[in-house]
Amino acid sequence: MTKRNRIFIGILLIYAVGIAFMLYRVVADIDPRYRESAEESLVESSHLLASLVEQDVRAGAIDTTRLDPLFKSLYARQFLSQIYSVTKTRVELRAYVTDRSGRVLFHSLGQQPGTDFSQWRDVSYTLRGDYGARTTPDVEGDPLSSVMYVGAPIRWNNEIIGVASVGKPVTSFGQFVSAAREKTLYVGLVSVLAVLLLAVIVSVWLVRPFGLIADYVRYVRAQRSLNLPRLGRRALGALGAAYDEMRDALAGRNYVADYVQTLTHEVKSPLSAIRGAAELLQEPGMPQAERERFLANISRETGRIQEMVDRMMELTALETRRSLDKVVPVALTPLLEELAGAAQGAAAARGIRIKVDAPEDATVEGDAFLLRRAVSNLLDNAIDFSPEGGEVQLSLYGSARVVRIQVQDRGQGIPEYAQDKVFEKFYSLARPHTRKKSTGLGLAFVKEIASLHHGRIELANAPGGGALATLSLPRAAM
Repeated sequence: MTKRNRIFIGILLIYAVGIAFMLYRVVADIDPRYRESAEESLVESSHLLASLVEQDVRAGAIDTTRLDPLFKSLYARQFLSQIYSVTKTRVELRAYVTDRSGRVLFHSLGQQPGTDFSQWRDVSYTLRGDYGARTTPDVEGDPLSSVMYVGAPIRWNNEIIGVASVGKPVTSFGQFVSAAREKTLYVGLVSVLAVLLLAVIVSVWLVRPFGLIADYVRYVRAQRSLNLPRLGRRALGALGAAYDEMRDALAGRNYVADYVQTLTHEVKSPLSAIRGAAELLQEPGMPQAERERFLANISRETGRIQEMVDRMMELTALETRRSLDKVVPVALTPLLEELAGAAQGAAAARGIRIKVDAPEDATVEGDAFLLRRAVSNLLDNAIDFSPEGGEVQLSLYGSARVVRIQVQDRGQGIPEYAQDKVFEKFYSLARPHTRKKSTGLGLAFVKEIASLHHGRIELANAPGGGALATLSLPRAAM
């Protein structure tokens, strides 16, 4: 048997014993808990009946005349009550009244008056002033016919002159007990299956270190002499490599699955538009103006797919990098002024002004090309969401350790429903002036660049209106 199978079976046996013990205790405890709940209701019902009988006591004599028609009317009632999964159609409550000697004066099921009930606990205990209750089967030796009774004293001038006892068959709540047991066992079975899957995953994860140990033992055996520093470096290197390999494998699987799903969803819409336009172009006798319009649609949607693929490939290449290849000091004020000048053409077409506010220069260490791309993306977004004739503010603020680049527009701001989604891949809001969406990869690209530079990107609504993007980067050491 392999190590993986031994680990798997061991974990499964430990869990099976634990879950079996827990289910046994829970299932065994269900019936007593339901009985306790039913007994609590019977206590109140018995005292209600005792209070009703006390209203008719005359000179210490108990009169039960009104009880017979009351219970006959109660048992004759027709109803249909759906209590969760259980349907109830009749009253199963029963009651009887005894005198101070324990002899029956009234019984709702027609028991002969005068029968001696003084031997029953609910009667004898109650007559001497204690709490009286019992569970007795109607049929000797048949526990399913058991009935729970609770007695309450009937008083006259502070003297106990009789007992009012209320009973309920155990089968009346046995349906609830059975349903609760089934649900408990179902949850236990689902839990076993879930842990079975977890055990498979954990066993695979645990076997990997055994393989590392075996490799390390073989390496030690191959050494001619004992060199502790070299053995330690070898062990740490093997563990580090295994950790990186496992992390990359797990991240790679999630990465591919995420991209396949999201890219398929995003490409579906433009492909449908291209297909529809292509089918219409095949129809004979189409006017030239219509033909040119459909050809323009095909060209536009093809360009959209091409842009999406290009941006995704850039983002993919960026996400696979763990660190920057080359780090150089980057002065931010010249970079912001350069980007503002490059964006003036697109902004001027809609009458938008770009204002740069950088009272002091600041330097960070990083990749100038990537930083330029990040700020450019933020600036393009601000221009797209600015109103005609609006203004985009590009600011630079610095502190002792952090430099903040802020880009603010004067548009409508970020809707509440989109505030926690703006950095998700392929998520985009329609531009106000064109009502079209972008690829939805720009802000995800900025987030990856910020992470590579040990910084962060935040996007929120500005207090004075519009959206405010803040790119925070560590200041370069002086």
